[in-house]
Amino acid sequence: MKRVVVTGMAGFSPIGNDWDSMQSALRSVVTGISRIDSWDKYDGLNTRLGGQITDFEMPAHYKRKELRSMGRVAQFGVRSTELALKDAEILGEDILHSGAVGVAYGSSVGDTDAFGEFGNMLLNLSSDGLNANSYIKMMAHTAPVNIGVYFGLQGRVITTSSACTSGSQGIGYAYEAIKHGQQLIMVAGGCEGLCATEAAVFDTLYATSIRNDEPHLSPRPFDKDRDGLVIGEGGGTLILEELEHALSRGAKIHAEIVGFGTNSDGSHVTQPSAETMEKAMRLSLAEARISPSEIGYVSAHGTATERGDIAESHATAAVFGKPIAISSLKSFTGHTLGACGALEAWTAIEMMNQGWFHGTANLLNPDPECAELDYLMGSGREISTEYVMSNNFAFGGINTSLIFKHWV
Repeated sequence: MKRVVVTGMAGFSPIGNDWDSMQSALRSVVTGISRIDSWDKYDGLNTRLGGQITDFEMPAHYKRKELRSMGRVAQFGVRSTELALKDAEILGEDILHSGAVGVAYGSSVGDTDAFGEFGNMLLNLSSDGLNANSYIKMMAHTAPVNIGVYFGLQGRVITTSSACTSGSQGIGYAYEAIKHGQQLIMVAGGCEGLCATEAAVFDTLYATSIRNDEPHLSPRPFDKDRDGLVIGEGGGTLILEELEHALSRGAKIHAEIVGFGTNSDGSHVTQPSAETMEKAMRLSLAEARISPSEIGYVSAHGTATERGDIAESHATAAVFGKPIAISSLKSFTGHTLGACGALEAWTAIEMMNQGWFHGTANLLNPDPECAELDYLMGSGREISTEYVMSNNFAFGGINTSLIFKHWV
């Protein structure tokens, strides 16, 4: 079996488009949640809160012809990948076109503007507005396909359109492709564009926060006063590489991936199962061949929904058997859906390398229904650890757990 390391990382989030900006927000406990006034026009939508990226645009070197097939979702993925490839120092290298480099990437859905164009056809019986790129923008694999085409990748393409685990499954399946010798390098991650339709999904389940006039106070993962989740947007890319290949070219190594576990509840589409969440974490630990006591921090899925928080906390407590340090990035960014697994993995690696971990914003009074864990609050805490775990859980009962090892 091959060993797999992370040699490039980049992304875009509601709290910053590089690690320095994100870290500043995390240390200062400044969230990226705002009231979205444009959602007032949607009758019946209760929430007005979202995690927006207001300063994103594609650079001038992207030609109009290249952008025609990219909606906002794919743009997040392609631009994140460009920056991650640059970080890995392989942007523009011949190896990208050799077949040795693949992509495992996903989003919950494609570009929702394109969905609207097809919706117009079904509702108004008119194909006005449709063009040759409408489907390319809408399709579930719009991000990995656009990434592969733009960078000329000729390896395997794995589409991970699995809602909240799209990004983490992308990383996990990319890890497996390299571990089993199928690829030397993989582009991995996930992305999502903010849309009222995605907020409406959770709104119909009464799972969204409606503190519409207090955006800075929501979401509140694991807090007894939480009132639901907030949707966000973004994109994150990790470049994974076979260890010997990375060492042979003198690559900078951010971390090693040593464990990946994924399974499904097989019981209910929207109600999480603590039992199978626990099993996913144990699968990851077994593959890493380490004990729970060696993990120093857990990046929680932490959506700020009652059932999700309670189930996740009890699953985590069952695995570790003692209060483990844990916090949720979604308290700062909102739930970025397909992007969250990638953004949270990137953040966990950066924090492990710095020996400092962020707290959960707005977490003041842990819910007594949640298990007893070491919930990080406020401006975070310095922790020195060799291993971190990053967990994500999705509709359909899809569970993922990734373990990263500090590289010395």
